Amino acid sequence: MSATIYDVADEAKVSMATVSRVVNGNPNVKPTTRKKVLNAIEKLDYRPNAVARGLASKKTTTVGVIIPDISSIFFSELARGIEDIATMYKYNIILCNSDNNKEKELHLLNTLLEKQVDGILFMGGEITDEHADHLRSSHVPIVLAATYHEDTEFPSVNIDYAQAAFDAVDYLLKKGHTHVGMVSGTLEDPINGYQKFKGYKQALQTNNIPFDESLVSVCDYSHDSAVASVQDLLNIENKPTAIFAATDEMALGVIHGLQDQGLHIPNDVEIVGFDNTRLATMVRPTLTTVVQPMYDIGAVSMRLLTKYMDSEEIEEQTVVLPHGIEYRNTTRHEEVIRDSS
Repeated sequence: MSATIYDVADEAKVSMATVSRVVNGNPNVKPTTRKKVLNAIEKLDYRPNAVARGLASKKTTTVGVIIPDISSIFFSELARGIEDIATMYKYNIILCNSDNNKEKELHLLNTLLEKQVDGILFMGGEITDEHADHLRSSHVPIVLAATYHEDTEFPSVNIDYAQAAFDAVDYLLKKGHTHVGMVSGTLEDPINGYQKFKGYKQALQTNNIPFDESLVSVCDYSHDSAVASVQDLLNIENKPTAIFAATDEMALGVIHGLQDQGLHIPNDVEIVGFDNTRLATMVRPTLTTVVQPMYDIGAVSMRLLTKYMDSEEIEEQTVVLPHGIEYRNTTRHEEVIRDSS
């Protein structure tokens, strides 16, 4: 059987309270006593019980992280940012995959709270009323990362998705395109659907281009679904000469779908993606895409959570990070003239 705190106290001939002070780094222990305890710990190969320590201190130094798809390049970069900051502040992570399923998300929230985590980082799709009720009733702080909710009562870290989509589509329109297609997620998705679609329509309106519903194809975010959506866009009367895709993976599907039809990119159709994941430089031609700082979103959201958990001062609980556009080879590089007024 593994050694217990009782065994260490008996071996070092000290009280269990003294062993606890040594294990927890309390400076109020004589050097000679500390050495005896450390020697006993080494001799017995003692491993402190994190659960027991958490019960005593009311902190487990553990954070729950709920991610829709651990295999996604997008979320893996977010998770890396979370992990790096968690390590810096000496927090452990329980990583959970929700499959973007509402019932599973709610179940994981309850499970993590039962495990006495000190805080939760939540990444998901739509924040329903049921989600909101769970978030409000939580006895630990919860921060939304790359997850949009109209109500700013919940701490969150995002970019301005509508503005980022506007910038991408406006760039294509300013190059002279009048038929810009969009490959979108379902509009029930607040980010990859609604917010980015909202930016797309605003760019059309700003540039006095009428909205054409046939130029918007909704797919399920996968590469194969985006490949299939290309056929829909090529079957309409006013075929797109440029396409904005709501994610990089969908943009790759668009590229391959167009190439399968013998079209040249960017000469026949220009394409802009969204996220700037590693996929953007793996495809040929390399992808022009909106830069969403995934690692930074993860890192900043974890830092915000540590502030709540450690009762630090919070300057702003709704954090909006900057975005940009990385221009590569799915768009032509002629100068775009922008109205400076």
